[in-house]
Amino acid sequence: MDVRGAEIAQTCLNGAEDGTMTFPQIVAMLMSEGFEGYAVDYRRSCATYYRPDGDSVVLPMLRDGTPVAAAFDAVAIQAAIREAQQMAAGYTYAGFCRKVRAAGCAGYMVSFSGRRALYFGRTAEIHAELFPDQAP
Repeated sequence: MDVRGAEIAQTCLNGAEDGTMTFPQIVAMLMSEGFEGYAVDYRRSCATYYRPDGDSVVLPMLRDGTPVAAAFDAVAIQAAIREAQQMAAGYTYAGFCRKVRAAGCAGYMVSFSGRRALYFGRTAEIHAELFPDQAP
């Protein structure tokens, strides 16, 4: 990955973690820099950002010690997603991550061209979430 691409990915991860960027802003920035999507792995505490040519960069995420629950609770994951989409009072990405890990989410993949995110559990259960209309 070229230096600029890695810096953009790091800027977006930092923006999510420190609350200075929203999901639509992150998607727009990554798309404008030629990324096609990214994946978050809660078990390894890392995010991987992908370009269509196969190039990628893996970045460490903040850890808070919340383990990924064994059981996948799609309803609880959907509730955390809705809070994020609505920017509910008190919403933070760190809080979102804690909630979905506690609900059995081992990670998620975001596809910009597919306009969706796939949330998956430790035994490969999934929940597909289409981007809301306001996302780029």
